[in-house]
Amino acid sequence: MVARILVFLVFAVAIASVDCNSEGEALHAWKTKLVDPNGVLQSWDPTLVNPCTWYHVTCNGDNSVTRVFMTCFTIEGTSALSGILVPQLGALSNLQYLEVYGNNISGVIPTGIGNLTRLISLDLYQNHLSGVIPSSLGNLVSLRFLRLNSNKLSGVIPAEVLQLVRWGNLMILNVSDNQLVGSAHRTNTRRFAVTKIIQDSRARK
Repeated sequence: MVARILVFLVFAVAIASVDCNSEGEALHAWKTKLVDPNGVLQSWDPTLVNPCTWYHVTCNGDNSVTRVFMTCFTIEGTSALSGILVPQLGALSNLQYLEVYGNNISGVIPTGIGNLTRLISLDLYQNHLSGVIPSSLGNLVSLRFLRLNSNKLSGVIPAEVLQLVRWGNLMILNVSDNQLVGSAHRTNTRRFAVTKIIQDSRARK
């Protein structure tokens, strides 16, 4: 009986280690696509067992990443990160907060972000993101804060994302200071959550 318990524990630890390593690999893949002039990501060492000891990364009790926080001002100073977001971020299955605002991140928002179904806050504002808002963000049913303002996003807000206003828990939707067209309406059929919507007046035409 004791032997079986030990085997189970070893197996569980092995699975946890694989998950941690895969999350570290995903974050390191992102690091390779970033320009970090102030060295705020120096602790992102892929040779470590898991990324939970890295700066700007928070984990839960199972050593799974729940928060990535890289803003224009950090403990180390101004981050001023540039580069792109990568599809591998969609592998962070327990991520709840992705806060990467006030930097110089460019390129498109990867559709893989829509895999982060436990995400509560997606803050990508004050960057240089372009292209359309991916419809896959409509999969983020736990999302309460979606702030994409002050970028160069174009097109319309996808219907799938607007469903988060009608059916989801979304509290804030900020898409102002972009190049979007169309408008979002404050309709909520559940009468459960009232979404604060911030958008450009010109986008309501």
